[in-house]
Amino acid sequence: MSDATLDQARQSIAVGSKSFAMASRFLPGGMHEDCVMLYAWCRHADDVIDGQEGGFATGAAHDPAARLAELRDLTHRALRGDAAAPVYAGLARVVKARDIPHRHVDELLDGFAMDVQGRVYHDMNDLLDYCYHVAGVVGVMMARIMGVRDEAVLDRASDLGLAFQLTNIARDVIDDARIGRTYLPRALLDAEGITAVDPDDMGQRAALHRVALRLLDQAEVYYRSADAGIAVLPRRPALAIAAARNIYRQIGVKLRAQGPDAWNGRLSTTRGEKLRLAAKALGSTVLAPRRRAAAVSRAGLYIRP
Repeated sequence: MSDATLDQARQSIAVGSKSFAMASRFLPGGMHEDCVMLYAWCRHADDVIDGQEGGFATGAAHDPAARLAELRDLTHRALRGDAAAPVYAGLARVVKARDIPHRHVDELLDGFAMDVQGRVYHDMNDLLDYCYHVAGVVGVMMARIMGVRDEAVLDRASDLGLAFQLTNIARDVIDDARIGRTYLPRALLDAEGITAVDPDDMGQRAALHRVALRLLDQAEVYYRSADAGIAVLPRRPALAIAAARNIYRQIGVKLRAQGPDAWNGRLSTTRGEKLRLAAKALGSTVLAPRRRAAAVSRAGLYIRP
């Protein structure tokens, strides 16, 4: 792998996800680099579909169906050994080195297709299916980089991805509405008397916040399930994933505490908060005595394909 390929991936993380950038530093060498490379492709794919760069709008989101078709083609070509750019070369290297099934790459692309097609999410099961395809499967691929092959543990990795995505959706309700997307389940909106989310209608905010809290309640279920998977990882990967878990979950904590006013700006965690939450993860993983993982049932939780 060329230095340019890895440097580009690191830059993608630095711009697109400061939370992941901090948490991933705890991973051992090799594992860290492969997670960075996988993340870089995921970030690139997301940007291609949304017409963004590093998660920020560029105004280039015309013809998303064509953009998705090109993304699929370039990705599949890379997996066959014909990478058109460093970000695709990095993906192909990681998939081969870590024995990641190609179907997982396609599952993520299928999640982007849901955005392109404007899928309507009627209930929580619909939303969880979307969350798996855009985030849960990323958790599965990351876990495989960390050496996980036990399907039960991979289920927990998927659960963490679901929790992250539910948290993100709750945070981004207003921002998503401004670009014409609504991920909140139709059934929950109907119960609040909302037929369409209007980002400029302040009268909707209290009801929308109640719906967002329902998503955060679901996220907590999946965070707890994911903890059982983190507990069986080697110490350094466990530290990295626990740190990411604490940092992302804090977004939901802030949304609960601030109420609808939280949407007046973009919720995030400060560097100081990230350090504090990473230190908390250190205490619960590396510095904690090894214990048998708590028996947390997955009964009733989403079953990945």
